[in-house]
Amino acid sequence: MGASGQTLYLKMEQNCIVYERSVKLQDIASVECTDVGIRRQVLQEQIYHFQGKKKSSFVQVFSVLYIIRKIHEKYPTLEIENIGEPDFVIRYVPDPEKKAVQYFKTAIVCVILFFGAAFTIMTFIEDVSVSKVFAALYTRVTGQTYTGVSALEICFCIGLAIGIMVFYNHVGHKKITDDPTPIQVAMRKYEQDVDTTYIETSSRKGKNYDV
Repeated sequence: MGASGQTLYLKMEQNCIVYERSVKLQDIASVECTDVGIRRQVLQEQIYHFQGKKKSSFVQVFSVLYIIRKIHEKYPTLEIENIGEPDFVIRYVPDPEKKAVQYFKTAIVCVILFFGAAFTIMTFIEDVSVSKVFAALYTRVTGQTYTGVSALEICFCIGLAIGIMVFYNHVGHKKITDDPTPIQVAMRKYEQDVDTTYIETSSRKGKNYDV
């Protein structure tokens, strides 16, 4: 199909969420072209089809060059200018959560944050003495004298262990979810900083290869 002299502007977001296995360009990108017919046809182009039932297959990484090649298969003479992300992630969500579930999760998080902040303030006032805070809480709630280990300490230890496992996304050698762990994210940022330092240092010393 002829598209000589036409320019298509393509904008991709870094993270795209879709709810259907068949992904069209209109689901993940914004496009602009003076030719309305070309724009309409391009938006209907199928980009990818999610297969499998494993959650690890529900996240795919793409390069914008893959999208450009898909468009050029139908419009080989169309000029495409990318004004968005060079690489992006598509996440397939087969069963989106209902609003009620989202509100419930938000309420749970708010309750946890409230009691967590209150506990932090109390331990700060007591010079970071958790035992004194537990003793005061136990006495005020039960009306009995604090004598030693109580349900507060047991729940605190269990909650601390669960919190660490959830935060680091690991139980032993197994990951809880397929998302990157905080350590993996930190290591990736460290690698990027190291690469940037190498590039800048080589450029300043004139040891880089350039035209």
